[in-house]
Amino acid sequence: MDKNICWVLTGPTASGKTALSIRLAHAHDCEIVCMDSMQIYRRMDIGTAKPTVEEMEGIPHHMINVAEPEEAFSVARYQEMAEECIAGIHARGKRVLLVGGTGLYLRALRQPMAMGDVAADETIRAELEDIAAQEGGKQRIHDMLEAVDPETAARLHLNDARRAIRALEVYRLTGVPFSRQPQIQTDSRFVYRVASLTMDRALLYARIEKRVDLMIVQGLVDEVRGLLDSDVPADAQAMKAIGYKEIIPFIRGESTWEETDYLLKLNTRHYAKRQLTWMRREQDVLWVDSLADGAYQTLENWYLQGEKA
Repeated sequence: MDKNICWVLTGPTASGKTALSIRLAHAHDCEIVCMDSMQIYRRMDIGTAKPTVEEMEGIPHHMINVAEPEEAFSVARYQEMAEECIAGIHARGKRVLLVGGTGLYLRALRQPMAMGDVAADETIRAELEDIAAQEGGKQRIHDMLEAVDPETAARLHLNDARRAIRALEVYRLTGVPFSRQPQIQTDSRFVYRVASLTMDRALLYARIEKRVDLMIVQGLVDEVRGLLDSDVPADAQAMKAIGYKEIIPFIRGESTWEETDYLLKLNTRHYAKRQLTWMRREQDVLWVDSLADGAYQTLENWYLQGEKA
């Protein structure tokens, strides 16, 4: 049976994904599934550049505001929840448009994680299971995995000790992180037609700096202060994100505003560069200069051609 097709619009922060995605959604009866590792969190709106109700223009958006800031949210959990959203949208007879710049989420959807074909070792597994069974053991197992295979650790929820143990087992047996093991062919539930936005690097960086300035005007510092005041730990996974981790030392009086502003912009530029680097490793991606004449038409043609293939 033919698989349902999902349209994907990715690209670095500040590259214009929101405006183009809304236009596509209106024209082609799409519902949008957020593919952003920070917009999943409630009460983190300004620093995540979460689209406002006005910017959504009535288009249904999914996978936004689905977790609390103090939660550890894994890639595996995103994959499971996003696939359920996708199935529901298709069942309603709508098109799916995934929008966001988290490349690891896209890879999890396109290449669901298998647990490897390396034979099990009961001695290693029993040792790790004993650790996991102790108080704080799941955290320890996750930390052990993060030390040797941060990519796989990022995909797994803290409570998913079974998979973490298997990944550690594979590493101990082969000396190769699970994320670097030969790829095992796994079957994705859907077909993903991917386009990534890009633009001249200097123009992108200028847009990033303008966006950071706007976030400050909109109240980013107060947003971070409010999260801390509501007992969200400063070391929570969500608070380690760009736009939040730089503000915390300023609130505590440990850095000047000039230092904070500099780091916000520098780290966001570096993040955009990493997003572009990640997407260049992905296969079957159409690259579109979002500022070029005809960018929207190029995207539209790409997606529609995929449905005819």
